[in-house]
Amino acid sequence: MSTTTKERAGGGSVTLAAKLGDTLRQAILAGQFAPGSKLPSEAQLGETHGVSRTVVREAIAALRADKLVEARQGAGVFVLDPPGPLTPSPMSIENIDHARVSSVIEFLELRTAVEVEAAGLAAVRRSPAQEEIILDCHYAVQAGLEAGKPTSDADFALHLAIAEATNNARFRDFLSMIGKSVIPRAALRNEESEADQAAYIKLITDEHSAIVIAISAGDEEAAREAMRRHLRGSQARYRALLREQRQFVR
Repeated sequence: MSTTTKERAGGGSVTLAAKLGDTLRQAILAGQFAPGSKLPSEAQLGETHGVSRTVVREAIAALRADKLVEARQGAGVFVLDPPGPLTPSPMSIENIDHARVSSVIEFLELRTAVEVEAAGLAAVRRSPAQEEIILDCHYAVQAGLEAGKPTSDADFALHLAIAEATNNARFRDFLSMIGKSVIPRAALRNEESEADQAAYIKLITDEHSAIVIAISAGDEEAAREAMRRHLRGSQARYRALLREQRQFVR
């Protein structure tokens, strides 16, 4: 069984990606990789750290979300100047009040407006390599959900891979600016039964599968519709949570 297969079966790629991301982040902040320098290739990083390319891609996606590196098509991944203590912009994740469900809904609406078009463009513009990354990320999310592991990193990597496949860097920049913290995960609550949790896992997996299959098939409209259904479904789940909260407050 290959490393990637083991990771999918065990749901461990998310944890491995987080560990590798932390290792690379510390190396960058410590100056081991100077700003402007190129990171080792996916194959080199995988061999050095004993992980698959899927894990490396997820770790790099997290670094990109933190604005520590940037990918240059055909050239590789390069280290950026460490971000300074800047004043948060109105779009900054620091301005999201996670205690307010309505705040998450607002960002989901914004994501829907952008990511629906991103899915359509990815369907007609993706390269074979980008399609492979999207599939690997999809399997990583699925494995994490089935194993009951945290999947925010893998979920964000999937959406970032789709944005990357538009071959328009502005879509990637938009998602990187918002960051992985707005990936919804409140729909699964501890008090839900195993049957409810299993139904939720199947729902998310099916929604992601529809997006990935449409992109892989080059079906632009189906990809847009699948992404719209997925993000509007997330909005609906959060609105249900909001109604529950307001009911208890009364």
